[in-house]
Amino acid sequence: MASDIQAKLRFSGVSAQKTRLVIDLVRGKSAVEALNSLKFMPQVAARHVGKLLASAVANAEENFGVSRDDLVVYRITADEGPTRKWRRFGARGRFKPVLRRTSHITIVLRERE
Repeated sequence: MASDIQAKLRFSGVSAQKTRLVIDLVRGKSAVEALNSLKFMPQVAARHVGKLLASAVANAEENFGVSRDDLVVYRITADEGPTRKWRRFGARGRFKPVLRRTSHITIVLRERE
């Protein structure tokens, strides 16, 4: 069995909470099946996860010589990244904080036994 193949996306512009809704649907599937299902999801996070998964599959093919049909999404996580704090001015001289949240996504692929 080959070692774990992984790819990371840092500072994704989608919050970790929204990204987790997408990655929960992909976890445990084969890589080809996951890529096909991500292609038709309307969420913005699905585009980020799809590109990252395609990168992980390319890493497996180029660096480890593993066929994409044998790959399984073994582990996928979305952790919180830094939050940019913006301000929007409100009534009576106050300001309302706007939190631009980011996330770090990690995909680990394994070869099917």
